[in-house]
Amino acid sequence: MTRFSAPEAGRRIHIPIHLRWGDLDAFNHVNNTSMLKLLEEARVRAFWRPGADESAPETAVVDSSSEAGAMTLIARQEIEYLAPVPYQRQPLDVQMWFGALGGSSLEVCYEVFSDESRHEPPVLYARATAMIVMVSVETGRPVRLTDEQRSVWSRYVGPPIIYARRK
Repeated sequence: MTRFSAPEAGRRIHIPIHLRWGDLDAFNHVNNTSMLKLLEEARVRAFWRPGADESAPETAVVDSSSEAGAMTLIARQEIEYLAPVPYQRQPLDVQMWFGALGGSSLEVCYEVFSDESRHEPPVLYARATAMIVMVSVETGRPVRLTDEQRSVWSRYVGPPIIYARRK
């Protein structure tokens, strides 16, 4: 079982995500497709601008309204499972940072941990990356990251994930 190690250089975004009973499969651990949905939920909470009565981290600078000129598309995803995720009432600690910021793309890195109040040290369940491209709603063509996005997100750039098979 992989345990948490000290974070590398760069700040991380921490998003608590609760499991649902339906996220488990017949073997009583979180199903592969459910894990991708949990990562998606964390990503939306971390990056989409909140509504008037909502709170969100400072990284939530993507306009998700129907009038937005740009939208996010997933170009690639990869995930490495390090330990089965059992059902638990405490939320998972989904930690995110950027492995790279490009002109119109960003590499979102994730590490999914147990709640540290439940496991000391926390268990690292999975590591993942998603390559996201900002595209025009009108044309479907890539658009550059905004100055605001680049300014806020650059504070969260750190080393990209190197997967075990690539070491």
